[in-house]
Amino acid sequence: MKKQHFLIIVFIYIIAVFYLASTTPISPHEAKMLYSSKEVSAVLMRWSIEAVDGFLGLRLFPIFFGVLSIGLFYRVSRLYLDKKEDVYLATLIFMSLPGIFTAMILANEAIVVLPIVLLFVLWYEKGYFKALIPLMIGLFFVHQASVIFFAALFIYALMHKDKKLAIVSASFLTAFLFLAKGIAIEGKPSGHFMEIFGLYAAVFSPLLFLYFFYVMYRILLRERKTLLWYISFTALAFSLLLSIRQRVSITDFAPYVMSAVVLMLHVYNNSVRVRLFQFQKYYRFGFYAVMILLIVNVLLIVFHRALFYVMDDPAKHFAYRIYKPYLLAQELKRQKVNCYDSKSQSESYQLKYYGISSCSKN
Repeated sequence: MKKQHFLIIVFIYIIAVFYLASTTPISPHEAKMLYSSKEVSAVLMRWSIEAVDGFLGLRLFPIFFGVLSIGLFYRVSRLYLDKKEDVYLATLIFMSLPGIFTAMILANEAIVVLPIVLLFVLWYEKGYFKALIPLMIGLFFVHQASVIFFAALFIYALMHKDKKLAIVSASFLTAFLFLAKGIAIEGKPSGHFMEIFGLYAAVFSPLLFLYFFYVMYRILLRERKTLLWYISFTALAFSLLLSIRQRVSITDFAPYVMSAVVLMLHVYNNSVRVRLFQFQKYYRFGFYAVMILLIVNVLLIVFHRALFYVMDDPAKHFAYRIYKPYLLAQELKRQKVNCYDSKSQSESYQLKYYGISSCSKN
């Protein structure tokens, strides 16, 4: 991919992000964060809506952190890929992931974690060890599930005999145990294994996740294992194991898993470029199939609003929980009704954002 083509796509991409962020109604997760959460992402959201009105105010911080993540991913990709064209392609794939695209449009805590992880990998590879400590402290307080990150660092440090990293990561793991923080492990085997596969398929797009899973396994068996692989593989493996016992929140693991997208292109290039052109056709066919499906997923997100209004049964639309309270609030305001009792707490928060309070509380 040429630089000018990459810049044109980035320009169109940013326009699409701002358009969707300013026109998409508040989601259940955003509404719950806004009115009941004390996490950093919720605090940032409250600050931003004071500065900018409308839906865009809700999403200023995810857009900022999303753009920052794309820039950092570009820098990380240059550590793994020799050709600039490959770096552009890897960055394009990363920013086109449904998980990244939607995280920039709908506020969530994962988009805050991702740039910290990428910056950590970049600085570690460049040897800026002292600068890593503030990042680790920040991640410790920002993300409760960052215990996975520190576990990956500790394993990597042991395998590569990095004493300093082992001591620091072990200290953070001890702090997690002492403060009883981290991911809650509870319940009994309940069969959410296939559910987590479906969530990852939605975050990556189905074919891309299958190849990503293969790359993680291939590197485990015979490729050089980098820090980026340890972070991603540890998060992926732990989420799959945990899903056997309980329902897993994809936002706890996705930032660590998605950061290793560049490894897919690295492995793909190594597989294709060692073969003569006539023996590359199956690899290229697979690549085009994956990219076409990824583009289709992005287009479905971009034009999701139009699909919602033309579907015979809007309740089957994936964004139904976003648009239902929005349309309900508009109808109530037309009828000059300013309260409504919803059976869903999340929907009540969404209606509250539109100025519709609970009748029972009034």
